[in-house]
Amino acid sequence: MKFLVCISNVPDTTTKISFTPDGKDFNTAGVQFVINPYDEYALTRAIELKEALGGTVTVLNVGEADAEPNIRKALAIGADDAIRVNIKPTDAFLVSTQIAHYAKEGGYDLILMGRESIDYNGFQVHGMVGELLGIPTIAPAMKLDINGTTATVEREIEGGKEIIEAALPLVVSAQQPMTEPRIPNMRGIMTARTKPLQVVEAVGQDSKTQVQGYQLPPAKSGVKMIDAENAGDLIKLLRNEAKVL
Repeated sequence: MKFLVCISNVPDTTTKISFTPDGKDFNTAGVQFVINPYDEYALTRAIELKEALGGTVTVLNVGEADAEPNIRKALAIGADDAIRVNIKPTDAFLVSTQIAHYAKEGGYDLILMGRESIDYNGFQVHGMVGELLGIPTIAPAMKLDINGTTATVEREIEGGKEIIEAALPLVVSAQQPMTEPRIPNMRGIMTARTKPLQVVEAVGQDSKTQVQGYQLPPAKSGVKMIDAENAGDLIKLLRNEAKVL
């Protein structure tokens, strides 16, 4: 069975966000990048399924050379090989078209990725990939099992859980608690150095959006303390200033 796991290179969750002086781009100076946490659930589950069922796990990243340390980390965790599509991931459609192109070429049985990346939180790529490939997409998945050529997926819905069966090939996006992400061990780190990482050029330049600018949210103002006896003043402030009532 052939698994394709798509990973994003994102700023660590503790990163202090800033932008370039012209407000046109994210300032990457001094920023620590990590594998998108949701993608780690997808990667670990793909490796578990490979270990149980046999097959291979390929990691695919749409990004520039600065993503390669985290691609190597994915190989150290247990992926067999990797592909990096050499283009800046400017929007979800661009990323989706690149994934779909190489997924179609590779003939993968299951395409896995996180529910969304934690930098833009778009929740778009999995659906676009499935549509471009003409195969079903299930998102977001909390549990995933494979029996022959059938996947059983569990996801949350309003008021409960939904269990879906679908034939492969299939796109699935993952979230917790699908599995417990793995930490690379020393053997994995050493073997990752020799695993193949193929760099390929992008197919087209299919961005559908342009960023006009970025702005940080306004700084928080000071706290206003209201005496317990003056509850009416609090209600006025919530209505007239905070505008939450």
